[in-house]
Amino acid sequence: MGQIDERISSMSVFERHLTVWVALCIVGGILLGKFAPGIAETLDGMAISVNGAPVVSVPIAICLFLMMYPIMVKIDFHEVVRAGKSVRPVGLTLFINWAIKPFTMYAIASVFLGSLFLGFIGPDATDLVKLPLGESLAVGDVYGSGTVVLVDGVKMLEVPLWRSYLAGCILLGVAPCTAMVLVWGYLSKGNDGHTLVMVAINSLTMLVLYGVLGGFLLGVGRLPVPWQALLLSIGVYVALPLVAGYVSRKWIIAAKGETWFRERFLHYLTPVTISALLLTLVLLFSLKGETIVQNPLTILWIAIPLTVQTLVIFALGYALAKALKLSYENAAPTAMIGASNHFEVAIATAAMLYGLSSGAALATVVGVLIEVPLMLMLVRFCLRTQRWFA
Repeated sequence: MGQIDERISSMSVFERHLTVWVALCIVGGILLGKFAPGIAETLDGMAISVNGAPVVSVPIAICLFLMMYPIMVKIDFHEVVRAGKSVRPVGLTLFINWAIKPFTMYAIASVFLGSLFLGFIGPDATDLVKLPLGESLAVGDVYGSGTVVLVDGVKMLEVPLWRSYLAGCILLGVAPCTAMVLVWGYLSKGNDGHTLVMVAINSLTMLVLYGVLGGFLLGVGRLPVPWQALLLSIGVYVALPLVAGYVSRKWIIAAKGETWFRERFLHYLTPVTISALLLTLVLLFSLKGETIVQNPLTILWIAIPLTVQTLVIFALGYALAKALKLSYENAAPTAMIGASNHFEVAIATAAMLYGLSSGAALATVVGVLIEVPLMLMLVRFCLRTQRWFA
């Protein structure tokens, strides 16, 4: 295991100890909400509104742009086109991420949250989420599994708490492979080029399928499906960084050269990305901290189905890669890409659709909390099983 330890030591302090940083931000957010609640409430109130309803949280939009831009600026569209000729690894990755993963996430989360853990969560526990953008509903109207209520003069939708957690799980399930998968692929001695291209292809595919699959599964789960806000979130949190990344990449390479771009510019972006993520977590937990303190096992009830989903998808991807006779260098990142979630987009979308203080937003954050230890465990598993692909 000396080689993996050496590779881990080459990661930045943020990447190497991401779980610790996330835990510290959770504690910091809870303390901020308890001792200075006005700060979090003020930041949460800084939003672009449509018809009197907050739609885009300005602080979250800024943080998400800083999270997403470094991912998008790495995309080399020439490499994406060339990778399309590698039918088996590309096809397998897309099949798992878009034809399998969203539906297994829905099924697993529904069983655990809506059945096995319902007694612990509380069958009568409710959550307040935003009204769907563009819907004209009166107090008392029923929408999906929720009822319109008036809270401090603002119309909100009161939904079963477990369904709110389910919504967050769904948004994670339809958001594949964060840029952190580049780290997991590197640590597992995978094909770095394949990993980067797959991240790029899935980011582009997300523009089309994220809203479609997310909206469908939210509807099946009798959850509010704010289509206008969902499409707006794709535009703000995916399309805008993608365009900015494409334009700035061309401009920087033309001005400074590709070597400077890869060795200097990209190096500076990693701490910016993770810092923006951590700031988002502080804000989120400052609004949700009281609920967590009163129900400390909430994190566990959400983490278990997310962990099961990760392991199931990894096992499926690894087994199919073996069946298709892929090389280990392509099999490892293919399985990692399927197991990993694009938690940056999921967090932002949950905050836009349902509110930063919603159970859905909390569920997406739990995805961040379990990502690092789980993926490092899977990296070690891959390294031990390289001989399976010999």
